[in-house]
Amino acid sequence: MRQPKLIALSLGLAMSVAFAGNVATVNGVAIPDSRMDLFVKQVTERGQKDSPELRAKIKEDLIRNEALYQEAQKKGYDKNADVQAQLDMMRQQVLVSALVRDYVKANPISDAELKKEYDKIKANFSGKEYHARHILVKDQAQANAILAQLKKGANFADLAKKNSLDKGSAEKGGDLGWANPNSFVPEFSGAMTKLTKGQITQTPVKTQFGYHIIKLDETRDAKGPSFEEVKPELQREMQGQKVQKYVEDLVSKAKVQ
Repeated sequence: MRQPKLIALSLGLAMSVAFAGNVATVNGVAIPDSRMDLFVKQVTERGQKDSPELRAKIKEDLIRNEALYQEAQKKGYDKNADVQAQLDMMRQQVLVSALVRDYVKANPISDAELKKEYDKIKANFSGKEYHARHILVKDQAQANAILAQLKKGANFADLAKKNSLDKGSAEKGGDLGWANPNSFVPEFSGAMTKLTKGQITQTPVKTQFGYHIIKLDETRDAKGPSFEEVKPELQREMQGQKVQKYVEDLVSKAKVQ
């Protein structure tokens, strides 16, 4: 006589285990925990911190989406040709992303490869860097007037703040920071590199931007960033190149008519 009670108890335990793996059910349709885990993984990879509050918000979104999804199916949107085409495209994108992600995981860029590439780039760090200031004005007459004030002992930084059209550097007294000469237009870099420490251009330097009065604060040997500083960016760049070659190889082998 005890057998029915045992069967009922077993069914109850089975249902408890089944529902334990679901976030919720909407109109009898279960939302699995795996869907919650996927959403949590996506948002935490973008920098958010996993928390009960985050999971509660995701749960609300999952329930709302499931209710909307069911309603869309009731109305037959899944049979709509345009919708089916979009779903096919999204499916293709998801599969492609998974393929590329696994390729990257299976073919990482080694530290040896990164160091080799860094050593090639490092060769370009030779030469000098210049720490200069400038005052940029619209016409030559104004530039000459400022030069006259400087020759009488006026402060370069004060005149830059008051007159320079380059507002970014004007706020810092015309300071352009440390830079490679190639960072500037040829007319500017040509005049700057002829200056000695503390010297100011004797005549205005004309460029496409207007007329410049340049002062050289100091120079130093170019060092460039360290390997550790450029490693993340270099890794992204080299990994991207490897993926691009992988894609190009696949396309070249494909039979396209």
